[in-house]
Amino acid sequence: MNKLTVKDLDLKGKKVLIRVDFNVPLDDKLNITDDRRITEAVATIDYVLKQGAAKVILMSHLGRPEGQVVENQRLAPVGKRLEKLLSQKVLCTKDCVGPEVKKAIELSQEKVILLENLRFHKAETKNDPEFAKQLASLADVFVNDAFGTSHRAHASTHGVTQYLKSAAGFLLEKEINYLGKAIDNPARPFVIILGGAKVSDKIALIENMLPKVNAIIIGGGMAYTFLKSQGKEIGTSLLEADKVSVAKDLLEKAQKANVKIELSRDFVVVKDFKNPAELKIVKDIEPGWSGVDIGPETRKAFKAVLSTAKTIVWNGPVGVFEVKEYSDGTRELAEYVSSLKGVTSIVGGGDTAAAVAKFNCEAGMTHISTGGGASLELLEGKVLPGIAALTDKK
Repeated sequence: MNKLTVKDLDLKGKKVLIRVDFNVPLDDKLNITDDRRITEAVATIDYVLKQGAAKVILMSHLGRPEGQVVENQRLAPVGKRLEKLLSQKVLCTKDCVGPEVKKAIELSQEKVILLENLRFHKAETKNDPEFAKQLASLADVFVNDAFGTSHRAHASTHGVTQYLKSAAGFLLEKEINYLGKAIDNPARPFVIILGGAKVSDKIALIENMLPKVNAIIIGGGMAYTFLKSQGKEIGTSLLEADKVSVAKDLLEKAQKANVKIELSRDFVVVKDFKNPAELKIVKDIEPGWSGVDIGPETRKAFKAVLSTAKTIVWNGPVGVFEVKEYSDGTRELAEYVSSLKGVTSIVGGGDTAAAVAKFNCEAGMTHISTGGGASLELLEGKVLPGIAALTDKK
């Protein structure tokens, strides 16, 4: 990556604006249920403080308030958690721009300031130059450590770079290094596991990765569209009817590229999604039945492909892992991948990261991405605007 990193910046006595991704899940009582995105940002914040920065000004969004002030999407719970992680007080401002925010930062004795939810302003997602300028005016330099939002050209990821020298934080750098190496120079055999609901979400990824991988494992809801393209009966399983021909085309391209595509061979099926008590395991899905997980024979076949891999990238669960009775396939794969030695295993954020956490397999994975959409776009070969906008190394 030919961009400045936080280590290239002179931070002593500077006010440092850091874009973090504190978009964490909250329960009904506003307790944080998964703080990984906060803990992952601590290394950069700590480093900036130790380099003698005058102030560390953190900015993030939370949820989708659509430009309105939504009380249960304020960042105060994040501020409290951050105080514990940093072992110091954090000032939470009442807004993210404006004279009162500037005044609060100047008068505060606290070194760490957390601005209020950026998306309380429509100008954030519109990448409004005036809004970006106001954010930039709070500091001397800018650090982007929010990989999870770097695939969007927003004011806080892209716009501010027009006004401040801009560098990557440690988390952003780590994400780019792991995912970038997987794409450009993977240890082989290189296997991708793809799951999730829709083929349409993964077409560009498959197209981009076909020349680079040795095998692709396809499970989850998207598998049924591929199976349909082979003329197989899928009952009432999830289907993107308008993507059947695309799926067929991708299978043909894979064959020409000598890339093994491993599809589900047997299935956990139900008649009524809400009634898991009547599930059964079948090789052929009958009309009226719907696939909700990969069956035991498929799990065995998937593991056989993975057993020889040196690099594994996993994007998308292979079943409805949120429901206990439909989660065995995803759980077994997570446990198997995390047990492999001498393998670089990269989990592509979002639902996959949630599944790996649910089954306590995080420790065995080499890297778990903090950005679902961003990791997907990087694997699709797209340029992420929040990274492209950082200052180039001379």
